[in-house]
Amino acid sequence: MPSFPEEDSGEGASSFPQPESSFDNDEDDFAEPRQTDTALLAEEDFLAEDNPTSLSFKRKQKQPTRLSLPSFFQSAPSPPRSTPTKTPLSSARVRRLREQTSRDGSDLAVGDAQDVYGEGSAKDGGPVDWYGDGPRRRVGYDNLTAIDWIFEYTKERQRLRMLHSRAQGLLGQLSKLWDSSQVWLILVATGALSGILAAAIDITTDWLGDLRTGFCYNGDGGGAFYLSKQFCCWGHEQTSDCLDWYDWSEAFHISSPSGGYIIEYILFTLTSVAFAASASLLVREYAPYAKHSGIPEIKTVLGGFVIKNFMGSWTLAIKSLGLCLAVASGLWLGKEGPLVHVACCCAYLLLKLSGPINGNEARKREVLSAAASAGISVAFGAPIGGVLFSLEQLSYYFPDATMWQSFVCAMVASILLQLMNPSRRDQLIQYQGSYTQGYHGFELLPFAILGILGGIYGGLFIKLNMKVARWRRSLRLAAYPILEVGLIALVTALVNFPNKFMKARPAKLVHILFAECGDIDEFGICQTNELHLWTIMQLLFAAVLGFLFASITFGLKIPSGIILPSMAIGALYGRVVGTIVHFTQQAHPTWLLFQNCETDKQCVTPGTYAIVGAAAALGGVTRMTVSIVVIMFELTGALIYVLPIMIAVMLSKWIGDIFGKRGIYESWIRFNEYPFLDNREDRQPPDIPVAQVMTRIDELATITSTGHTLQSLQEFLGMNQYRGYPIVVNHTNNIFLGYITRTELAFAIKSSMAEPRKLIPRTAVFFSHQPHADPLTTVDFRPWMDQTPITLNSKSTFQLTVDLFLKLGLKYVLLLNRGALQGLLTKKDVWYILDSVENDDQRAGEEPIAPRIGRSQEEHGLLSAATTSSAAPSLFHDR
Repeated sequence: MPSFPEEDSGEGASSFPQPESSFDNDEDDFAEPRQTDTALLAEEDFLAEDNPTSLSFKRKQKQPTRLSLPSFFQSAPSPPRSTPTKTPLSSARVRRLREQTSRDGSDLAVGDAQDVYGEGSAKDGGPVDWYGDGPRRRVGYDNLTAIDWIFEYTKERQRLRMLHSRAQGLLGQLSKLWDSSQVWLILVATGALSGILAAAIDITTDWLGDLRTGFCYNGDGGGAFYLSKQFCCWGHEQTSDCLDWYDWSEAFHISSPSGGYIIEYILFTLTSVAFAASASLLVREYAPYAKHSGIPEIKTVLGGFVIKNFMGSWTLAIKSLGLCLAVASGLWLGKEGPLVHVACCCAYLLLKLSGPINGNEARKREVLSAAASAGISVAFGAPIGGVLFSLEQLSYYFPDATMWQSFVCAMVASILLQLMNPSRRDQLIQYQGSYTQGYHGFELLPFAILGILGGIYGGLFIKLNMKVARWRRSLRLAAYPILEVGLIALVTALVNFPNKFMKARPAKLVHILFAECGDIDEFGICQTNELHLWTIMQLLFAAVLGFLFASITFGLKIPSGIILPSMAIGALYGRVVGTIVHFTQQAHPTWLLFQNCETDKQCVTPGTYAIVGAAAALGGVTRMTVSIVVIMFELTGALIYVLPIMIAVMLSKWIGDIFGKRGIYESWIRFNEYPFLDNREDRQPPDIPVAQVMTRIDELATITSTGHTLQSLQEFLGMNQYRGYPIVVNHTNNIFLGYITRTELAFAIKSSMAEPRKLIPRTAVFFSHQPHADPLTTVDFRPWMDQTPITLNSKSTFQLTVDLFLKLGLKYVLLLNRGALQGLLTKKDVWYILDSVENDDQRAGEEPIAPRIGRSQEEHGLLSAATTSSAAPSLFHDR
C-alpha cells in the first residue's frame, strides 16, 4: 500500500501518488466531476424581472385538503412567484440576453440545478435562487480529498423540499414513494448479491484448496472434477471409502509411501505458489485496490475521504477471484475482511441505479455502512454481529436509520447465503457444536488467562506486522509484489505440509478446534487417558508459526484478511489451555476447585476454551468488544458461554491497550497516512490556541472580490496550486466573503469561455454583489463559492476546533477576527497535528516534532507560523 501524504493546508494541490492501474477508463469513481460544458448563465437569470420562480425557505401555508377524486390526478401546481428584485438592468437588456441564449440553444435555468435536484428539475421547476440559503454549486470532489458533510446534507434537504413541494395528486405521492423506496431496493439487492458472491467464493475456495492434495475423478461414484473433497466423498464417513477421490500419489500410481509423500509434497507446494502468485498478478495488473482486506480504506471512505477506483466492477471481480486463489493457497489469511470490501463494491455498483443517492456523498456513505454489515454477515453467518461490527468498527456517522438499513441488508445477505447453502449443512451457524456441558466457577480463571494472552498476542502482532510493513517499504519490495508473494507462499507451503495443524486451511482448523471431542477428532487431539505432551507441543508450535506467518502475510499485495487467522491462533493456544485444565481435573478430581464436578460426566470441555481463546485473540488484534461477543455466539451457537467470552474480550482489550490504543486497522490507516479523524478516540489534542497551528493569511492564496478577468484567474490558478482559495474584499482589510475550491473555479472559467457564451479572456469576473454590472460583459462567480463556510474566532482553542471537525465532519475552517480573515485549518492539517503529537510523544525540553520529509512547495505553511508564539516551539518548528 503506497503512503499517502496529507492534503496541504490551503486545500492545496495534493501530492498523493495516483494508483498504477490499467483500468482507469473503465472504473467508476466517487463523485466523478461532471464533464458537461453547461453554460454558466444562471446568475443572469436571477436578475430577470419575469423570473418564473425562486426557491423560498419560508414555511408554506397549509392548504385545505381536498378529498375529491379529481384532486388526486391533478397536475402539480407551479410554485408561487417571488417578489421581483429591483435592479437597474433594463428589460431590453435582459430580453437581449435571453434572445442570445435562445439562439445558442441553451436554457438559462439549467446550470447545475440538475446536479442537486435530479435530472429535469430545472426544466420543470425553473431556476433556483442560489444566492439565497441554498447550497452552492459543486462539480465534484477530487481524488484523495475530503467531502463536505454539511454541504451534502444541505443539498439533500433542498432536494427533498423541492420533491415534496411538487408532490401533488396521485402521481406526486407515487413519486415520493418511489424516492423513499430506492434505498431499500438497493439494500435488498446488495444483500442478495453479497450472499450469492459469498457462497460462490466459499465453493470455489474449497475446490481450489482441495486441489492441492488431489482431485475428484468422474467415476462410478458420481464424482466430478469440479467437486471438492467434501462433496466428492459425500455420504462416506471415511475418506478411504471414497471411490472417486484420488490423491496425487494415487493419480501418478506411486505405491511407495515415501515416493507418494514426496510427490504430494511437491505438488502441494507448487499449487500453493501458483495460486498465490496468480492472485498477486491479477491485483497488480487489473485492480490495485483489491489488495489487503480493504477495511482501513473503507473506514477512511466512510469518514468522508474520497478514494477513486477503490470500488467498482473491476475491483469487485478481481477481489472475488483473487480472494479464492489467495485463501486456497494456504497462506495464513482469511476471507472475512475482504468480504466486507466485496459487499461495499456491490452496493457501490447498485447505487448507480439511483440518481438521488448516488449524487449525494453523505447518503452514499450511509448505504456503504449498511453494506459493510452484509459482508460480516455472510462471512460468519452472523447478521446481528455484522450490524454491530459496522457500528463499532467502521462507521463514522451511524444514525438510527442507518442501523435499521444495516439490519435489513445483513438479514437479506444471510437469507441468500442459507438458501445457497454452500456447505450443505442446512444451517447458518458455521461451527456449531453440541456444547451440552456448561462451565464451572473455577473455569473463569483460565478464561481470564486466555483474555490476557489474547491481549498480549494482539499487541505483539500489531507491532510485528507494522515493523514488517516498514521494512517492506524501506526495501522497496512493492516493486516486486509477485516475487514477494511467491517466496512467502513457498516458505509457508514447505512448513505447512509436514504439520497436520498448519496443513489445514484456517477455516477448517478452527472448525476442528471448536468441536467437542464427541463430534470431530480428525487430528487426534482428544486424548482420554493421559496428557500427551507431543500434541500440546504441536498445537503451540502451530500457534507460534501461525503468528509469524500471519504477521508477514497481512500486508502483501493480495486479497487478505486477519480475522480468521487470529481466531485460528487463539483457538490453538486456547485448546492447549483447555487440554491442560481437562487433564489436571482428571488427575486430581478431589481438589477443592473440582468439587462441583460430577463423577459420571466430563467436567471440562477443551473445545470451549478454543472458542474463548479465539474471541480473545480477535479482540486483542482489532480492539473490538461487543461485536466480537455477538459474532462468536452466532458463529458457534454457544450462547451459554457468553459470559466467559465477555470476560476474555474485556481483558484482551485492556491488555492490548497497554501496547497501544490502535487496533490493526487503525494502525494501517496511520501507516498509509490516510487523514482519518476517529470521533471515538479519547486522545486529547494539545492545549494551545488554534492561531499557533493554522495556516496564516500571508501564507494563503486569496482572491479579491473584484478586479479579476477570466484570463487573470487562469493565470492565478497556474501560479497557486492549492485546492481552494478564500475570498476577501481586498488585501488591505481582508474582510472575509467566502471560499471557492479549485475544482469549481476551474470549471466556472471553462464554462464561461465555452459554448454557448464564448466569453473573451478579458471578461470581468466578480465574487460579490455588483448592482451595475452588465450581465452581457461580466461574469458573477458567486454561485460557485461557499458564501457561508464554518468560521471560528482565531483566538479559539485548538480543542474547540478539533471538536468541530469531529462532530460536524468539516472539510475546512476559516479563522476570523472581527470579520477579517486570519488563517485556515483543514481536516488534513488537524489529522497531521494530532498524529505528529501522538507519534513523537514528546516531553518538555525534548526535540520538537519534525515535519514530514518531502513536502512540496504548495504544502508549505501548515506549521511554519507556529514559531511566532512563545508556546509554539514546544510543539512545532519551522521547516
